[in-house]
Amino acid sequence: MVFLFRDKSVVNIFFLLLLSLAVHLHFFSAPPLVVANLHEGFISELLLKYIKPLPTPILVLLYHALLLLQAFRLNNALNNLRMFQQQAYTTAMAYILFSGFFAEWCTISPALIANTLIIWIFLQLSKLYSHPSPKTLLFNVGLLAGVTILCYHPASILVCITFFALAVVRPFRPAEWLVLLMGLIVPFYFLGSYLYLTDSIGQLKLYLPAINFHLPLLKADAWFWVSFSSLIVSLLAGIYYWQLNSGRIIIQIRKNWGVMMVLLLLMLPIPFIFRNESMHAAVLILVPLAAYTSNAYLYPKRLLLPNILFWLSVAVIVHNNWQFVKT
Repeated sequence: MVFLFRDKSVVNIFFLLLLSLAVHLHFFSAPPLVVANLHEGFISELLLKYIKPLPTPILVLLYHALLLLQAFRLNNALNNLRMFQQQAYTTAMAYILFSGFFAEWCTISPALIANTLIIWIFLQLSKLYSHPSPKTLLFNVGLLAGVTILCYHPASILVCITFFALAVVRPFRPAEWLVLLMGLIVPFYFLGSYLYLTDSIGQLKLYLPAINFHLPLLKADAWFWVSFSSLIVSLLAGIYYWQLNSGRIIIQIRKNWGVMMVLLLLMLPIPFIFRNESMHAAVLILVPLAAYTSNAYLYPKRLLLPNILFWLSVAVIVHNNWQFVKT
């Protein structure tokens, strides 16, 4: 099956649609839930007020639309940035496959919607190396990151990610770091000004991230660890093949992969450090996870390993679908 996605063909768009329907086959009997907590960002309020009351067919269409648009966007971004040696749809395939690994990732959640903004931020960061007006771009990146944090509080890890990315991509210039910081602060400045003018400044803390270290996994059965292990094996295989081929790529693309690695490492602890968050927040890791795993699907000359990883993922997804239908 993997060979279908190892080239860039228009027909692959149809195959990805079928893959999304197959991965989330359980939606025909159990529609996606809308899961959001109050005071974790504007996206949560939007979901609870406007999306949750929608009819079941609309929720199913909305989930598939979000998933497919994000998969296509990420896949096209990596192809356009020449981060792989050939054009393919393996990144989109991996993104859709992994979305069915955990029940929490099969829901319409603020974290899933925030992935759209995170992909956008990565695209902007990838332009830093050779952009003619880096300060303007950095201000826009900071502004976008600040808005994303207001929309979904656990995305506040983007503060670290943007500064790490700036350190990786460009030589140290204090003025550029200051411009990025100004962009991050501006959304909060306008929010604070609005709350002050409406005599509601005491509510400002409701719009700020609440950090609370905790263990999000209260119950983890054997199949959870099978799913988790499958993800780790796929990721390690992807990193291995990425390293094998990293010597053939130019410095700008290496820096883009460096930004993706920072994104991967800093997204991992999100479910453990924000109050009221669980595995729903871990869906943020889908972006770097799919990007790195795509190397394991794309580069091996023989299809044995890619097919093993694919069918291992299918086994996890089939079991999860069976469990969703039973419950």
